Amino acid sequence: MSLYATGNQTVGPYLYIGLSWLTTPRMARSGTPGERVTIEGRLLDGDGVGVADGLIEIWQANASGKYAHPEDTQKKPTVRGFRGFGRIPTNGRGAFRFSTIKPGSVPGPEGSFQAPHLAVAVFMRGSLKHLATRVYFPDEPANAKDPILKLVPPARRETLIAKRVPGRKGALQWNVILQGEDETVFFDF
Repeated sequence: MSLYATGNQTVGPYLYIGLSWLTTPRMARSGTPGERVTIEGRLLDGDGVGVADGLIEIWQANASGKYAHPEDTQKKPTVRGFRGFGRIPTNGRGAFRFSTIKPGSVPGPEGSFQAPHLAVAVFMRGSLKHLATRVYFPDEPANAKDPILKLVPPARRETLIAKRVPGRKGALQWNVILQGEDETVFFDF
């Protein structure tokens, strides 16, 4: 007899049992410097159906562009209590929502700077390897020069740029579409 993970067992139910203490819907405490943003969206499969047992993991720099990590040796200020990391499970409709601050620019390849962005890992059933993507901010002038965003064909870049929610200050909409015509751009690592 051999045992192997089936598509519906690759992430859950242990995701909710063992990792629920890491759920971080509010990544930046009050008093953390920076522009407040709330990002909401859905994790959707190729048929447009929400993935109910997914997990969205976020890594980001602070508003000055410094990561809360020992390998970030930039001479920029750190923010006490800001980890720049969070995990948000999707609900029964595949929806997720988290609040944070807009990060500053961080160093990129060959001395360039990257536009403010959130690094995102997507975990879900049926995927033995997580998916890596990014969220960029709308109306951000630095997007035009971002060395990573420039690697993406122009017609596909908008899958990585959140959209403003009309009438709600700081609210952004960004969906993760796993396959199909409007599939989110995912990066190899």
